[in-house]
Amino acid sequence: MIDHRSTVRAARFGSVLGIDTGPKERRRLPRWREVRAVLPGWPRLGWERRVADAAGLEDLRRLARKRAPRMVFDYVDGGAEGERSMARAVEAFGRVEFRPRVLRDVAEAPAAVQILGRRIEMPVVLGPTGFTRMMHRAGERAVARAAERAGVPYTLSTMGTTTAGDVAAAAPGGWNWFQLYVVRDRARSLEMLSMARDAGMDVLVVTVDVPVAGARLRDVRHGLTVPPSLRWRSVLQALRRPAWWFDFVTSEPLRFATVDGAPEDLAGITNMMFDPSVTIKDLEWIRSAWQGPLLVKGVQRVDDAKSLAAVGVDGLVVSNHGGRQLDRSPTPLELLPEVVDAVGDRTEVFLDGGVRSGADVAAAVALGARACFIGRAYLYGLMAGGEAGVTRVLDLMRAELVRTTQLLGVSGGVSGLDRDVVRLRPL
Repeated sequence: MIDHRSTVRAARFGSVLGIDTGPKERRRLPRWREVRAVLPGWPRLGWERRVADAAGLEDLRRLARKRAPRMVFDYVDGGAEGERSMARAVEAFGRVEFRPRVLRDVAEAPAAVQILGRRIEMPVVLGPTGFTRMMHRAGERAVARAAERAGVPYTLSTMGTTTAGDVAAAAPGGWNWFQLYVVRDRARSLEMLSMARDAGMDVLVVTVDVPVAGARLRDVRHGLTVPPSLRWRSVLQALRRPAWWFDFVTSEPLRFATVDGAPEDLAGITNMMFDPSVTIKDLEWIRSAWQGPLLVKGVQRVDDAKSLAAVGVDGLVVSNHGGRQLDRSPTPLELLPEVVDAVGDRTEVFLDGGVRSGADVAAAVALGARACFIGRAYLYGLMAGGEAGVTRVLDLMRAELVRTTQLLGVSGGVSGLDRDVVRLRPL
C-alpha cells in the first residue's frame, strides 16, 4: 500500500532543495539506517575501530604516532646515527620488481611453510624487541597471544619486560622462542637459558651484532630512560597523550624481567651488561648448553655466514639490527641471495630488516629466505591498539602475501616462490 502522507512529505522536502518531485515519480523519505549505509566515510569513533579500519601498516604507524608519547614512538621508529641503514633496508624492498606469470591456476594459495622442522601458517617470525611494555601496557603477553592465533612464532628478548613463564602462560599453545644476548656473567646466561627452557621455549636466537651500544640519537635527544621519567619535556608529552600515560602509571612498574640491576639509560644497559669480547668459541659453548634449534641473528657478511654454518647452527638471520647499531651497514635484502647461495644447503637462512608488508615477505622468500623476522611492524600495531593492533598487522601481512603470490601466478602458494619471479632493480 502506498503511504500518501510520506509521498507528500517527500515532495515538500524536495521542493525545499529545489528537486523536481512531480507526480510521475512517487517518492518517500529514506530511513536513517538507509542514509547511513550510503554515506561515504561515515565517522567511526574509538581506537579499536581505527585499528580495525587500517588499510596498511602506514595507517597503523600514524595511529601509533598519535597515541604514544614522542620519545616512545621515536624509540621504535628511529635508528642509529644518520639512520641510513634503516632507510636503505626499506628502500631495497622499494626496488623489488616482480615478474608475474599468467594463466596459472592460483585458486589455492596456501601461505604455510616449514621452518626448523615445524609448520607455521606464514613465513613470518615476530622478532625480539626490548622494553615492549613501554609501547603498551599489555606488552609481550599481547604480542605472544596475537602470534599464537596467527600460527607464527614469537621471540622473547633478553631485554623483555615480561618473564618467559608469563609469556608461556599467556600463549600456552604458541611457538615461543627466546633471544639471548651473551652477557659478561656467563652463569647469568645459563640461568636465562634455564628459565627459557622451563617455560617450554625450544628455539634459541643468539644476537651477535651488539658488542657495544649503537648511537641512537633520537633516544639521546629525548633523554630516554627505562622506565620513562617525567621530565619537563615528558610532562608536555603527557598532556598531549593522556591515555598512554594513564595506562603507564596505573600498570605494573616497567622493569627488565630477565635482567636485574640494569642502569636506566639505554646505552649504559648495553655497555655494562653485554660482553664485547664474545667470539665464535662462545657460540660453541652456547651450542653445548642448548639442546634445541639454535639461530644466530646479526649476520652481515658471507664469510661470517660460512663460519657459523661450519659450527653447525640451525639457522642464520641476515640482519643489521633494524639499522639500530652500525649505520651504513649492509642492506639485508641485498645480501640475502649471496648468503643463501653460500650456506643455504647447510642451514636455514632468515631475513630481518625493512619488512613492512606481505609483498615484502613474498620478495624475501623468493630470494631464498625461509621466513622473515619483523619488529617495528608489529610494534606500530602494539602502540596503536595493543593486542588488536598486532593482530591487525598479521592479518594485513597474510592477506598481502596471499594476494601477491596469486598475482604473481605462483601455483602452490608461498612454497612456489623462487627467484624467477623477482629481481632487484639497480640503484
